[in-house]
Amino acid sequence: MGTKAQVTNLENGKKVEVRINDRGPFIENRVIDLSGAAANKLDMKKDGTSQVKIETKAVKKTRAARKFAKTKTALTQSRSKAK
Repeated sequence: MGTKAQVTNLENGKKVEVRINDRGPFIENRVIDLSGAAANKLDMKKDGTSQVKIETKAVKKTRAARKFAKTKTALTQSRSKAK
């Protein structure tokens, strides 16, 4: 995954940048699970939950991701020409 996001605690305005590394959360009525370190930075570890705003950040594609995208495009073009 690797998407970066800025999470803002709406109760105190504190912000932290995080990297999304799974598809969770797996608990109803939650939109994101944070690491203990991120929760500490947002001053929400004591309460355990808080109202937050999540803003995704643009991610630079790695060389492998660019190569995969080019290969996928080339394969798609080859298949359409074969028809």
